[in-house]
Amino acid sequence: MHVEPEQQNKQPATTDWDGMDAQSLKSSGRTTAIQQVWASPLYRGATLALFLSGLGTSASLPQIVVFLVKELGTSMPVAGLYYLTGLTAPVAGYLVGRYSDRAGKRLSLFRLCAMAGFLGWMGFALSNAPWMPFVIGAVVLAFSGSATSQLFTAIHDDLNRNPAGANESVVAIIRMALTAGWIVGPFIGAWLAAETGLRTMFWATAICFVAQIAPLGTLSVSVSPKLKTKHATGKASSPSWSDMMPLLAFTGLYVLVYAGEPIKYGFLLLYMEENLGVDPGVRGAVIGTQPLIELLLMPFSVMLARRIGTLWLMCIAAACGVAANLCFAAWPSAIGMFAGQTLMGGVWGLYMVLGLIVAQRLLPNAVATASAIFMSSSALAMALGGGVGGIGVAYLGLPNVFYLPAVFSLVAMIGLAIMARRGVIE
Repeated sequence: MHVEPEQQNKQPATTDWDGMDAQSLKSSGRTTAIQQVWASPLYRGATLALFLSGLGTSASLPQIVVFLVKELGTSMPVAGLYYLTGLTAPVAGYLVGRYSDRAGKRLSLFRLCAMAGFLGWMGFALSNAPWMPFVIGAVVLAFSGSATSQLFTAIHDDLNRNPAGANESVVAIIRMALTAGWIVGPFIGAWLAAETGLRTMFWATAICFVAQIAPLGTLSVSVSPKLKTKHATGKASSPSWSDMMPLLAFTGLYVLVYAGEPIKYGFLLLYMEENLGVDPGVRGAVIGTQPLIELLLMPFSVMLARRIGTLWLMCIAAACGVAANLCFAAWPSAIGMFAGQTLMGGVWGLYMVLGLIVAQRLLPNAVATASAIFMSSSALAMALGGGVGGIGVAYLGLPNVFYLPAVFSLVAMIGLAIMARRGVIE
């Protein structure tokens, strides 16, 4: 495995699993994805770093509007506009990814982006004027999101240099750590905000971001020989728009599916409480159903993709998104809400693993750019969903607003079916 300290050329082999080092495990036919992750300092470190990233981000995001209103005195409509700062994230992600593909410095850029996250959330904790969080979110935190994409690019580089049958399952396991952070983060964030205050909670998020750097230490990852040759001869160049069109189309379809999430989390609890009269305990169980199904399905997503076809499986997942939102809109009972959340768990159990794999395959000569564009698109989806949901609930009311994400997912399903039929990836 080509993982070395930044200042050295070689590193002693890691010997953790049954006396076998990381390289031996990768070359063994008996290796499993869990063994690969455990034996590799890169994969182990990335797993912990991504958990910290998901934990810190998900702890703070639900509290931002509350902070703007209660601590900085903005109105609710103005505070709600904060999520539009996510529109700059794809631009920042593209710039970071393009530079990464030219320079090949994956983990160095990861550390810089993690530090941007630390400075950004520290700025939140110290903000004393309403404009400050907006500027921080649009400029500093836009770059912090690229830390995740750089980690996945480094993992991709290493897996390509040391191919094994369980490579995609390795990505799935590491991706699960990020999802696990997003599951527990909101609870920890709410507890910290209630017990210690919102500013302390933002400090905790800042610490999570800088702490991502520690598990990876001074590791670096060698780029593929093909890319290294391009750098040496000066032939490395940015992908053309025609090269990027399949990736941009796929990312746009992903955004349509993801845009339903802010609509759901903005209004589903309110709908269950005020319209359906669902008990608080049942409401909590409904919300917890999705991440449970998601985590149960993620380990099997790669196996299913190999049997069905990756894009066809994602098309099925988009169809589940249509059905889920129809449950929210047209099945006015707790059972309907559970059914919708179960289907949504199926959507994200597949998309969270397969989406990044597809994005990297669609732009194989610029993997960092592909990873950055895809991973930063969630911020764009949050902005789209938040805006559409706010307007939709004003004109359509509850639960009819959920027909909007059903339409979005239907469009995505059709688009993915077209891409699958055309065979845009193997």
